Amino acid sequence: MISIASSTRIFVVTSPTSPTDMRKGFDGLQGCVSSVLGQDPLSGHLFLFVNRRRDKLKVLYWDGDGLAIWYRRLEQETFQMPTITGDKTAAEINREDLFRLIRGPDYENVHRRKCFKIKDPQTKKVDEPATL
Repeated sequence: MISIASSTRIFVVTSPTSPTDMRKGFDGLQGCVSSVLGQDPLSGHLFLFVNRRRDKLKVLYWDGDGLAIWYRRLEQETFQMPTITGDKTAAEINREDLFRLIRGPDYENVHRRKCFKIKDPQTKKVDEPATL
């Protein structure tokens, strides 16, 4: 696991209206930190980025020698992100929330979210709710 000092701040940089393009690398994510948050990417704080489907997570941080990216992809579930309301594009979380987020879903207490299937084109009938 990652060792984090108690003075390190952790920012989740995402919102439903502006998810992160996961093709971005060091320079693109560094630009997001500077322009969106107005923070210094070389400060030693952690900056978390999540894609639209919430199945990919990147953490950008300064490790003392240079920028580093930690990347995680979930195969079946999604990351449970903190709610960001209003015009905000970032939220600050604590270390416990970070570790809970990185671990991914709690498979003992996970409940699949329901979605609806598309109409069957031949019968024109909507199927019952299905689970993902």
